[in-house]
Amino acid sequence: MFFLGIDIGKRHHEAALIDDNGKQIGKSLRFSNSKAGSDRLLDFINQHQLLPDNTLIGLEATGHYWLSVFSFLTALDFQVVPFNPIQSDTLRNFYLRKTKTDTIDAVLIAQVIRMDLPDQTYIHSEDHIRLKKLSRFRYSLVDQASDLKRQVIASLDQVFPEYEQLFSDMFGKSSTQLLLQSPLPEDLLEIDAESLITLLNEASQGRLTRDKSSEKVAQLHTLAKDSFGIRVATDVYKLQIQLLLEQLVLLEKQIQLVEQEMNEQIVDQDFHLTTITGIGPVTAATIIGEIGDIHRFERPNQLLAFAGLDASVHQSGDFTASRNKLSKRGSPYLRRAIWQAAFVAAFRDPALSLYYQSLRKRGKHHGTAIGAVCRKLVNIIFAIWTQDKPYEPHINPELSKD
Repeated sequence: MFFLGIDIGKRHHEAALIDDNGKQIGKSLRFSNSKAGSDRLLDFINQHQLLPDNTLIGLEATGHYWLSVFSFLTALDFQVVPFNPIQSDTLRNFYLRKTKTDTIDAVLIAQVIRMDLPDQTYIHSEDHIRLKKLSRFRYSLVDQASDLKRQVIASLDQVFPEYEQLFSDMFGKSSTQLLLQSPLPEDLLEIDAESLITLLNEASQGRLTRDKSSEKVAQLHTLAKDSFGIRVATDVYKLQIQLLLEQLVLLEKQIQLVEQEMNEQIVDQDFHLTTITGIGPVTAATIIGEIGDIHRFERPNQLLAFAGLDASVHQSGDFTASRNKLSKRGSPYLRRAIWQAAFVAAFRDPALSLYYQSLRKRGKHHGTAIGAVCRKLVNIIFAIWTQDKPYEPHINPELSKD
């Protein structure tokens, strides 16, 4: 039996071959992450007469760079074991000399699968890959939009600090249209009241009546007249605010398109997740995309660890820490989706809100209580997904007495 270890890199990979005794066969192969590189790997395989029935191949699932190599080798019918880099780090730590090279790593990977075959990294189905890519792309857009909002607020605080008093949502349609046209106090004062009333009324699509728009415009003019904003380089601030808002409007349209696609993808495979308080189609799509097949987890605590919502234990000698933080070693996207769902459920779900309040009464910090709700939520997700049943809140009678 032969064992081929492949160390994955961004532009180049390294492959090393060992036999049953762990002895390296020949020199390692360095090949590029390209079609020409895959041809070199195939020549290496043929040179050593490696076949699907006499060779096991292992590689680290590093970022996304391993996927093309994995696809190439599985198409040749080889058994390929992608695994978490932490597993090969464990073996690497046995070596006293902290030498790290691509060649040594490739040999170590081969030794890992020869000595103790690690658990394979789960490979998502095509449907799950779609959801995973969409949800992660959405999060990147949402984060970009949040950053743009912070920049707009920072600029507006300098030229028109009183503005935030006027709108409950500074980035709502009415406020956004107003700022796109007139972000400075002097801009607002140059526009007659009737034009501003019409702008607000149309931008809100009638939700802001003309009477309320008239009241809002009067407040705008009053605050603009007495604004304590700076009076230097205001033209630059104006340009910055307008351009940032234009980017924000575009991003929000893109987010809507991505969410629409996620909603369509989730229609036939929500696994009753949307019956859970705090989990809508978009959050459900994120959870499913990150988890893939729930049946690869035998117990809820495995799913908890995968989300990085388990506690990290700090122990040294006879000392064990009494306060442990989240390990945060799992999927950050899954953890973020569950945390957001838990935040809603803690105040709206009849059972989970009671649980949250009971923790708060015991003196637990808000974040600690939400973390506990997250763990409850993971158990609920695991149960309804594996049992294929809609969620039904079960109120703890002991908590309802409080």
